[in-house]
Amino acid sequence: MTSEITLFVNPTAGRGRGAHAAQPAAAALRAAGFSVRTVIGEEAGDALRRARTAVDGGTGALIAVGGDGMASLALQAVAGTRTPLGVIAVGTGNDFARALGLPVRDPAAAGALVAAALKEERIRDVDLGRVGATWFGTVLASGFDSRVNDRGNRMRWPTGRFKYDLAMLAELAAFKPVPYRVTLDDGVVHEVDATLVAIGNGSSYGGGMRICADADMSDGLFDVTVVGDCSRTTLLKVFPRVYKGTHLDHPKVTVHRAATVRIEAQGTTGYADGERLGDLPLTATCVPGAVRVLGP
Repeated sequence: MTSEITLFVNPTAGRGRGAHAAQPAAAALRAAGFSVRTVIGEEAGDALRRARTAVDGGTGALIAVGGDGMASLALQAVAGTRTPLGVIAVGTGNDFARALGLPVRDPAAAGALVAAALKEERIRDVDLGRVGATWFGTVLASGFDSRVNDRGNRMRWPTGRFKYDLAMLAELAAFKPVPYRVTLDDGVVHEVDATLVAIGNGSSYGGGMRICADADMSDGLFDVTVVGDCSRTTLLKVFPRVYKGTHLDHPKVTVHRAATVRIEAQGTTGYADGERLGDLPLTATCVPGAVRVLGP
């Protein structure tokens, strides 16, 4: 493995934590004997091009410093290659790092872990989801949760997880379940009026909402959580349980497992790793071992 490592940094992540987090990460890597080169991710398209250039040039690893958005951008550069990915999670959500058992908002610990993993070649093959040419690591959301995500992204206040709680309350006022057609790789078609359909490679989104609580990132399958036709009152009671994953026991919730999932619903948008994919229909495929991750 080459000794040159690339730090892929979002300086604005986590209200500025990204810029500060790069320093202890770089220090840990240099102390372990690696040469560190930094790519600043201020504008997504240009940052991704630079990251891909580093990967194509044979960098020893790409280390994403930021939140889930930065991790998602890094996945587009390393997925399907032999270049390992490290994650210094200092954003708002950090669901990708959380699902992998990596340190969250502790850049010194995360940097030390990445440096040790590089020295000891502790690299784990992890599944990814793919929609067209776009890779995702955690959850593809559609329905009520994607509307909450869209509203939350447009809110400047409050910050962190709480803005999504507030966005949820705002969306409840107008939301109605919509007819879905969900096709799994066994050929079975499920037609259901649903509040949301979430396709999970990882277990959580939105900073710890464990919508697909039992998802395993190394089994080659998605967990597909379908929340049926819920009243506003039921949704208000059930949704807080998502932080512990106990919502899966509710009679309105069904979980399927499949490697390929096609979801169709009129007027509904899909988000993956918190980033907008586009309007449904969308087809997601789970790709086993698509990325090599540094860590435990």
